Amino acid sequence: MDQRRLILFLVLSFSLVMLWDGWIKSKQPAPVAGAPAAAVADAATGVPTPSASLTPGQVAVPSEQAVSAAARMVVETDMLRAEISAQGGDIARLELRQHESNEDRSKSFVLLDDGARHMYAAQTGLIGNGLPNHKTSFTLPAAAVSLKEGEDSVTVRLEAAEQGGVRVAKLLTFHRGSYLIDVAHEIVNDTGAAVAPHAYFQLLRDDKPAESVEAFGVQTFTGPAFYTDEAKFQKVSFEDIADGDAKFARKASDGWAAMVQHYFVSAWLPPSGTEREYFANAVGGGLYSAGVILPVSEIAPGATGRVESRLYAGPQEQDKLENIAPGLDLVVDYGWLTVIAAPLFWVLSWFHKLTGNWGWAIILVTVAIKAIFFPLSAASYKSMAKMRVLGPRLQRMKEMHGNDKARMQQEM
Repeated sequence: MDQRRLILFLVLSFSLVMLWDGWIKSKQPAPVAGAPAAAVADAATGVPTPSASLTPGQVAVPSEQAVSAAARMVVETDMLRAEISAQGGDIARLELRQHESNEDRSKSFVLLDDGARHMYAAQTGLIGNGLPNHKTSFTLPAAAVSLKEGEDSVTVRLEAAEQGGVRVAKLLTFHRGSYLIDVAHEIVNDTGAAVAPHAYFQLLRDDKPAESVEAFGVQTFTGPAFYTDEAKFQKVSFEDIADGDAKFARKASDGWAAMVQHYFVSAWLPPSGTEREYFANAVGGGLYSAGVILPVSEIAPGATGRVESRLYAGPQEQDKLENIAPGLDLVVDYGWLTVIAAPLFWVLSWFHKLTGNWGWAIILVTVAIKAIFFPLSAASYKSMAKMRVLGPRLQRMKEMHGNDKARMQQEM
């Protein structure tokens, strides 16, 4: 009987923990060796360089200087508010409009931010022959851009100054009802020789964990993660990167690179079937980069080349992540409790879709769990009732027979 009650107590306690975690997730947490040679970052620029096996020829790292006090433009959709910087043409700040900041409920949660208190940015660029990188100055549109009524997407075009006959434009496409952003580089070769650059897509972050990263004493993971069909899901700690001990699949023709924190994730999702090299580097100043390098097909004189990747930057909504890219739902990490937690949260999410309210979803899951364990509870209650009946009789027998165990056993 005691074992049954203990098991029931543990199951119900864990269920309440997962229900609470699911409800909190709907609210907003505070913002805040044998491996092939790896891609490394140039110490001066922070630009990754591909390994020799991926590089068809000598690659020169761009030497553009950083743009001081770079201008910015704003892009707004129903889901996102992005600030794009002239430096690199990258997203310097990204607000999730459907999620509140825990510090100020009137403001949106900020996922990407290059502010003084916290550094977390999505950066892209080209490698080779003075091509623009994330430190290059891009020309921004004159006015802010917003997704208008009836439009499904909006594209922002940024252009870098011509370098040696090569013109590069960066295109960012935002979609209605989505946390996905398409990022592409258009490369026009007006030189007299073919060019074959590489493109990198990286996430740059400091090693500060997001606030409120502990749930009931369980420390959550903050850091890079990689996925390939062969190696599957691999987390990499900042400490291992700093020590040079990071172990993950470096080369593949599929998969993605991500930066994970409690409740949220950002991930570069290159097209499947494209050879790529994943990297994770310590770039100094407490900053770490993780991302992917993609080769660009050789661009003949007078021709135009294109390289692109999708960026997901948003909440860890497990049912949606699994439809965006293979294995992306694995960033929702329950640890060794996955076998129990994953189906429990699936049921909670199903009830939320049914009711549209997390409170009712929690109540319904609690009722369902009670119903499932009702036979066990009923058996326990019956056993307790029998003990209440037998208790007085056993006490009388003890008083009558004292320490005569043989007579006690016979009477029982």
